[in-house]
Amino acid sequence: MPKAKTKAVSDISQPPESYELALAELEELAVAMESGQLPLTDMMNGYRRASFLLEFCRQQLDTVEAQIRALDEGQIKQWSQD
Repeated sequence: MPKAKTKAVSDISQPPESYELALAELEELAVAMESGQLPLTDMMNGYRRASFLLEFCRQQLDTVEAQIRALDEGQIKQWSQD
């Protein structure tokens, strides 16, 4: 089984290029951490990186929500597929 890649300590707070890349990296981290094959240091770095990525994703979603609210004049409209 190949060793999972983890971010170096200096890269933990490096923002991803996009929300989608952040989600993909979170998925990879989850798989690597759940495998139980990481050394303790890598596990802790993975946890720190995952925490950073989660906050990044939350901020991205909050920004999009604020933009949608502004476009909808402060009202959230029901989604319809019509």
